Amino acid sequence: MWTGLLYFGDCCRLVRIPRTLLAQMLNLGCAYYLAVMLWKGFMVSTNCESPVFIVQSGGDLRLHRGDIFFLTGSDSFRAGDEVVYQVPGREISIAHRVANVHEKPDGTLALLTKGDDNGVDDRGLYLQGQLFLTRPEIVGLVVAYLPYLGILVLMLNDYLCLKCWLFLSTAFACLIGRGSWKSFVVLSLADCVGFSVT
Repeated sequence: MWTGLLYFGDCCRLVRIPRTLLAQMLNLGCAYYLAVMLWKGFMVSTNCESPVFIVQSGGDLRLHRGDIFFLTGSDSFRAGDEVVYQVPGREISIAHRVANVHEKPDGTLALLTKGDDNGVDDRGLYLQGQLFLTRPEIVGLVVAYLPYLGILVLMLNDYLCLKCWLFLSTAFACLIGRGSWKSFVVLSLADCVGFSVT
């Protein structure tokens, strides 16, 4: 009960002094744009459009729902490399190993992928008539992964009401001066992450 009165008092103070409200709103905007700049900087440093992916469903024995992949943009691939790819027209990205690498006469690479626990290659997942993946379909090369740490981000995306409540309550707490800007930056960064299926 007392905390509600404190928040009400803080809100009244902000309304009475519009300059304070404006300053807090600018701070909130700066925190959001800090998260965007961090994400864009991460994209530039890894040369990858989506440098972080979270596994949505694990069909592989060694990868599980919530595992976080860190990707880098690469133009050279070897058999055995794990890549995340996205077939045009499909919403979800897939993380599988490169089974074969073929170099075409013009110097471009053609990749054939296969899941570790699958008996056959991924040609059934490609577009009809497509035999290999080309570089534009490869999102990135997996360079590291952290197990299970992405489960919280998946929960936020599965329960949109929880995500909205967390954003709004964190923004409100920051506006009235009782919240941490760091938590708002972390929530904003979590909203940038991509998802893949193994």
